Amino acid sequence: MLDKNGIAKRIAKEVKDGYYVNLGIGIPTLVANFVRDDISVEFQSENGVLGMGPFPFEGEEDADIINAGKQTITTLPGASFFDSVLSFAMIRGKHVHLTILGAMEVAENGDIANWKIPGKMVKGMGGAMDLVASAENIIVAMMHTNRAGKSKLLKRCTLPLTGVGCVKRIVTNLAVLEVTPDGFKLLERAPGVSVEEIEKATEGKLVVNGEIPEMNI
Repeated sequence: MLDKNGIAKRIAKEVKDGYYVNLGIGIPTLVANFVRDDISVEFQSENGVLGMGPFPFEGEEDADIINAGKQTITTLPGASFFDSVLSFAMIRGKHVHLTILGAMEVAENGDIANWKIPGKMVKGMGGAMDLVASAENIIVAMMHTNRAGKSKLLKRCTLPLTGVGCVKRIVTNLAVLEVTPDGFKLLERAPGVSVEEIEKATEGKLVVNGEIPEMNI
């Protein structure tokens, strides 16, 4: 089973040379820490940053340099800062190759709910709506179940939707899954996790073809 860093490390393997990548709040922000040194990648945050680097070490934080989740970040040489108009022009204009988001729920048809739980305070929808409406390549980073042990990979989302039929791939603490017309196709298992455990933790339809390899991270 993976922890949050393990999920981010596995997703980093999906990042290709030359990609412009938007990192959502939560686990996705950790992906920048694990991208290979031999490729060139530009990380974008919708609050107006292009060229984010890894998280700063304790004591080296600069409170004026933050991501969309108000976390302190580092920037790489050549990084730029700009207003929301330009930031969302990048997103809506489909200039981002890969979007990595967290989620509270994902449905077997690729619907995603990640911005609101009714009855709980929410700061705002942020850029999630624009990201899922504009991105053509979306990977979700999430825990497979909630704190009560109930599946977050569902037949249908129960929370207000952020986007419809937009998620392509999901990496959880248990598995890597692809969204297909037939349901969640199991591609890889987390180390030490059995197919049976993944089946038990998945409410939506799980497609298992042949022997499923363990993740190589």
